[in-house]
Amino acid sequence: MFFQKEIETMPRADLEKLQLERLKESVKRASNVPVYKKKFEEAGITPDDIKSLDDLKKFPFTYKADFRDNYPFGMYAVPMKDIVRVHASSGTTGKPTVVGYTKNDIDMWSDLVARVAVAAGVTNEDVVHVAFGYGLFTGAFGLHYANEKIGATVVPMSSGNTEKQLMLLQDFGATVLVATPTYALYLSEVAKEKGIVDKLKLKIGLFGAEGCSAGMREQIERNFGIIATDNYGMSELIGPGVSGECKFRCGLHIAEDHFIAEIIDPATGEVLPAGEEGELVITSLTKEALPVIRYRTGDITSLNYDVCECGRTHVRMAKVRGRSDDMLIIKGVNVFPSQIEGVLMNINHISPHYMLEVRRENFSDSLTVIVELIDEKLLERFQELDALRNEIRAKLRTVLGIDAKIKLVSPNTVERFQGKAKRVIDLRDKD
Repeated sequence: MFFQKEIETMPRADLEKLQLERLKESVKRASNVPVYKKKFEEAGITPDDIKSLDDLKKFPFTYKADFRDNYPFGMYAVPMKDIVRVHASSGTTGKPTVVGYTKNDIDMWSDLVARVAVAAGVTNEDVVHVAFGYGLFTGAFGLHYANEKIGATVVPMSSGNTEKQLMLLQDFGATVLVATPTYALYLSEVAKEKGIVDKLKLKIGLFGAEGCSAGMREQIERNFGIIATDNYGMSELIGPGVSGECKFRCGLHIAEDHFIAEIIDPATGEVLPAGEEGELVITSLTKEALPVIRYRTGDITSLNYDVCECGRTHVRMAKVRGRSDDMLIIKGVNVFPSQIEGVLMNINHISPHYMLEVRRENFSDSLTVIVELIDEKLLERFQELDALRNEIRAKLRTVLGIDAKIKLVSPNTVERFQGKAKRVIDLRDKD
C-alpha cells in the first residue's frame, strides 16, 4: 500500500535529480540563518559550490548544541509571522531544542507520516488510538494529523492513566495503537493480566520515539496479537516521518525526496560507503522554517539502497542499534543498552523490564544489570536463582565481551515508563 506511490517508487536517477535541485534551494534557505551563514563562511563554501550530491560532504555538520546555543528561535530561516506552530524536545538535560513549522511544513509533515502509516497497513477504516503525550513533543501531533489525512478515526488519548487507556481501546474498538514500545509493552501486560486481550480489536502497532529491540517487539506482538512497525524521526529534523517500515519490515524507508541520509564514522566524521554501520547524518531538502544541513543524529545504523520487495525505491535504514551518546564505555568496551535488551528478551523466567546501573569501584567501571523476575517464588529457590543469574551473566558476557553483575528483583519492582524509557542509572560521578 502507498500513500504517494509515484514518489515512493521513483527511479533512483530521477530521485537523485530531484534531491540535487532541492538541496541547492535548502542550502540557500539555510544561508539566511546566522548560524549557518557563519558555518559556511568559516568552511569557505557557498550554496553555489553544490554541483552534485557528492558536494554535500564539503559542508559542516549541525549539532544539537547549535539548537541549544541559539535558543529559542535562532535557527529559524523565516520571520515569526510565518511560523504557525512551535514544538520542542523535553529539555530534561538543559534548554530544549525548539523547532518551528510554516503552514507548508505542517502539510508536508502530515504527508510524510501518512506514508509511514499507510506502509504499515493503516487505512481509512481504522481507529487509531494515540497514546503519545500531547504537548510540545512532536510524536502525538505528527501521528494524529497524518492518520486524519488518511481518513482514519483518531482517538487523541495522550499518555498515562493505563486503566482508562485499556477501557477506551476496548470500548472504541481501536485497531491501531500509537505509543512508545515500552508503554505498549506495559499496556499489553496489563491487558493480559485483566484477561481482555481477546476483547480488543488491535491489528497494528505504530511504535516510535525510542529504540525497540526485536525481542521487545516480538513480546508486544505476542501479547496483543498484532503486527508492529517502527518509525523514526526527531524534532530537529521534523518529528516522526523521516522513515518507517513497510509490511516486509526489512528496514525503514527514508523519505528521500525530503531528506538526504549519510553514514559517517562518528569519531572522524568521514562519510562511509553504503552498507557500513556508523552515525546517521540527515540533511533536510524541503523544510521552510528550519532547514537542517548535515545534522548529526547520534543514531548508529546503516543504509541499504536496494529496491525493497514492496516496490519502494527510497533507501532503507537498518533498525537503530543504539545512540553514540547513549553508548556506555565499560572497561574500554562499547556497550549499547539495546544489546543487553536483546539478550534479556530471550531468557525464560524474567520479565522484559530491566535497569542498568553503572558505578566506579576502585578506579574501574562496573555494570550491574537489574532484572525483574516473573515469579517471586523463585527468590526462595536459591539453586534455581543462582543458575538463572549465571545464565544471564554468561549470555551477556558472550555478547558484550565483559562481565556484568546480575541483580534479580521481585516482579513489578522495576519502574514502568509511559513515555521514553530511561534504562541507565550512571552513578560514576557520585561514587
